[in-house]
Amino acid sequence: MPCSAMSKASGAVTLVSKCTIFPSKKSSIPDLKLSVSDLPMLSVHYIQKGCLFTRPSFSITHLISLLKLSLSQTLTHFPPLAGRLLTDQDGYVYISCNDAGVDFVHATATNIFIRDVIGFLDVPDHVKEFFPFDRTVSYQGHFSPLLAVQVTELADGVFIGCAVNHSVTDGTSFWNFFNTFAEVSRSVKRITRQPNFTRNSIFISNAVLKLPANGPEVTFNVDAPLRERIFSFSRESIQRLKAKTNNQKWNFDEEINIVELMAKQSNDPLIQLSRTEKAAVNSTAEISSFQSLCALLWRAVTRARKFPSSKMTTFRMAVNCRHRLQSKLDPLYFGNAIQSIPTYTSAGDVLSHDLHWCAEQLNKNVKAHDNVMVRKFVEDWEKDPRCFPLGNFDGAMLTMGSSPRFPMYDNDFGWGRPVAIRSGRANKFDGKISAFPGREGGGSVDLEVVLSPETMNGLELDTEFMQYVSGEY
Repeated sequence: MPCSAMSKASGAVTLVSKCTIFPSKKSSIPDLKLSVSDLPMLSVHYIQKGCLFTRPSFSITHLISLLKLSLSQTLTHFPPLAGRLLTDQDGYVYISCNDAGVDFVHATATNIFIRDVIGFLDVPDHVKEFFPFDRTVSYQGHFSPLLAVQVTELADGVFIGCAVNHSVTDGTSFWNFFNTFAEVSRSVKRITRQPNFTRNSIFISNAVLKLPANGPEVTFNVDAPLRERIFSFSRESIQRLKAKTNNQKWNFDEEINIVELMAKQSNDPLIQLSRTEKAAVNSTAEISSFQSLCALLWRAVTRARKFPSSKMTTFRMAVNCRHRLQSKLDPLYFGNAIQSIPTYTSAGDVLSHDLHWCAEQLNKNVKAHDNVMVRKFVEDWEKDPRCFPLGNFDGAMLTMGSSPRFPMYDNDFGWGRPVAIRSGRANKFDGKISAFPGREGGGSVDLEVVLSPETMNGLELDTEFMQYVSGEY
């Protein structure tokens, strides 16, 4: 793992050193063909997500050594991340599992405290410096590492940020890697969730995605003025919202959540429900708490954007297709297995109907996205192979990514759970929303909301929305 010392300052962050980390064992995995879910991501930025921690009791020098060793060992379980992209003479793109290595960056920002990361209304700009591969397009994985880890030492904490090529992983695969990295750092004897690298599903296609000679570019304006804020919703607030959406009398006790809990479990391929439990899930017409939250945001942002009633709005939700296919993909399938479901409704309909109606539109589309629909999406792409058009092209779009089900706070590297989750500048545009679990668990949710300054100002004044935000009611 050759290292080079650095003293380059970038705003609030100073880069100390940069290393190449190689897997501790050589890969035995063959080249992996990119799927119809991977290929569209060649035009989007690397995923940038990370965890903020309190400072460990041991020295930073020891921490850096520990994480380098743990990363090397973790890569033996995730050989594709240590490889590079390769396009063959027929235009097919592969991950070459060639052990070329990943970047490891050590940086300091000892003038920044934990409170300077989480204590502001808007996410401060210096958080963007905690991540490598800033605004790097995934196609560049032909020439650059597919993964980079940056460890930034703060005055009273540590931030561990990862940047991973989006044509190689989706959120499920990303957090499985991050969780495993943390497990290995805690010296577990056997990792909990071994990734599956099989490539024998309908997502593997003979269709060729034709790309420009210099590769694709992102499809949104990376320099547009934006505000980014984390809105937190407690379990109690989420349950109040869900009860209102379903026209129920709100009673904050353990029973109100049992049907939804089973519904969530029924969508988790790692959890097996009994026939009786499945029947209870299928017999209910309840709108989920997350769909209620999405509808709440959709209404508030539509109001803030001040559209005429005839303006068509779009709410996109990324869904995991692993359990929707027949036969199902392995729940730990490594790669992208996501599709983006759009729901179209006029601004007038969004605002003239109640919360239940808006949530019901989302609910219907998510429920309808079954095996047949997943395959139709694949067939449609094969007829017209293209990169994913990420952005807000008509000013009336919202795009929901990530998931409050991802085990982000399970990343204990040996001295405690994260204090907060933050992301970098990657794939941020007006209307991009990311859902995180709340740190307190129990069904709490954090929404990372990116909007134009004018729209964010309007959202913050929206009484229907803000009454559910923690600390705002």
